[in-house]
Amino acid sequence: MTTHLLLLINFLFFFTPPKNDVPKSIYDFKVEALTGGTIDFSKYAGKKILIVNTASQCGNTPQYADLEKLYERYKDRLVIVGFPANDFGAQEPGSNKEIATFCKKNYGVSFPMAAKITVKGDNKAPIYQWLTEAKHNGYKDSDVKWNFQKYLINEKGKLVAIFEHRTKPMSEEVIKAIEQ
Repeated sequence: MTTHLLLLINFLFFFTPPKNDVPKSIYDFKVEALTGGTIDFSKYAGKKILIVNTASQCGNTPQYADLEKLYERYKDRLVIVGFPANDFGAQEPGSNKEIATFCKKNYGVSFPMAAKITVKGDNKAPIYQWLTEAKHNGYKDSDVKWNFQKYLINEKGKLVAIFEHRTKPMSEEVIKAIEQ
């Protein structure tokens, strides 16, 4: 009886529940949108997708302007999806409503924005598990190092490039990857 009790106690205190199931394809993701509703990634099949973790109070926040320019220039073949996250220096403290107002008022953001999520650590959102783990994305492992890191997915739903936070959205490197 004592052995069974010890096993039960060990199980209850040390069992870590599995993380959310991670879909096999980017097109299987449906995420909450910043202003309500759902962003269904299956609608983006045949287009490139640029996923960016964003923050409103970061030194990189002006990248919103270039992300909007990029979206306007390539929206026939590219969709940008912003994911606000408060994981770095508490630089995205606002509510979804406050973030939406900030993005529209200050940068005219018209590309899809998801509801605020976590992009690192134990509570990492499933879409960021897919983006950062080779076992899911088939490309490579990565860590989100700061706000405005960018993940480019090709028209077939394959992750093909990762751009660090310092890489500007209108940089030659990003443009070249989109135009390929």
